[in-house]
Amino acid sequence: MATDENETGGVAAAACGCGVDHAADAEGRHAVGVDEGVKDRNLKRLRRIEGQIRGLQRMVEEDRYCADILTQISSVHEALRSVGRELVRNHLKHCAAAAIRSDEPASAEKMYDELVDMMFKHVR
Repeated sequence: MATDENETGGVAAAACGCGVDHAADAEGRHAVGVDEGVKDRNLKRLRRIEGQIRGLQRMVEEDRYCADILTQISSVHEALRSVGRELVRNHLKHCAAAAIRSDEPASAEKMYDELVDMMFKHVR
């Protein structure tokens, strides 16, 4: 299996480390493994972020001071980065490790391409 490029010019996603290729249906792809503690922490963070977003909406509706709104936006950005770090760690620990350790060299190559693409797309 060679690395494929999709219609947008990006690298096609690697098959899930479990060996099932869900690339045709992105909604059907699942992580190889998820630590329950990490999942719970991420869900709590995301709920907190949801509340922060609602607070930002109220601040804008109430014509609050711009610098105060921007401070809250920075807090939301950092909270999202925190969730992203946890997800990247989980992806490396489970999905990427499984694909790289697999007996199929093409699976590892696709995962390397996916990781590089992910780093350039999400690390800004």
